Amino acid sequence: MNEILLFHHGQGLTDGVLAFAETLRSAGNIVHTPDYYDGRVFATLDEGVAYRDEIGIAELANRAVAAAQSLPTDLVYAGFSLGTGPAQLLAQTRPGARGALLMSGCLPTAAFETAWPTEVALAVHATEHDPWVDRHVAEGLVSEADGALERYPGSAHLFADPTSADHDPALAARLEASVLEWLHELDRSARVRASSAA
Repeated sequence: MNEILLFHHGQGLTDGVLAFAETLRSAGNIVHTPDYYDGRVFATLDEGVAYRDEIGIAELANRAVAAAQSLPTDLVYAGFSLGTGPAQLLAQTRPGARGALLMSGCLPTAAFETAWPTEVALAVHATEHDPWVDRHVAEGLVSEADGALERYPGSAHLFADPTSADHDPALAARLEASVLEWLHELDRSARVRASSAA
């Protein structure tokens, strides 16, 4: 079992993000879905980005850190798009992280002024031509972290969220299957390490 802190994308904590969280729960994981938009949900990404700018990136980071404070340290930090920033921040800087799952977004490790922790697993998912994802940054991050990069055809951004105009059911199903397999392997590896240490 993994315990996951899942951060929503720029349109807010949509029903689509909540449905994805429920899919992860159905596979035996514990999933927390903090709402750092104070309940606001936007019909378009542009509207959401405007609200993000109104709040400010620094404040969003503070809210993400606060969301993790009462939770265990051995979390998997996950996020969609805007939510990949908080997820990556905590995976890189909060000791004890188990893994990071970054969907439709990622940043260079230099953004958080520290190298990627060698013990933290990483998986990045994005379409091949997503205009919001820098391919070179994604490849560099995955190389540094010895992680996994899965690319999907096309340029859709929030393809996994059925409430988004970018939704692609086939790609969403592929993402879910890949994520569940990665989480299963992550949990298995953690159990093996715990057994060896006992």
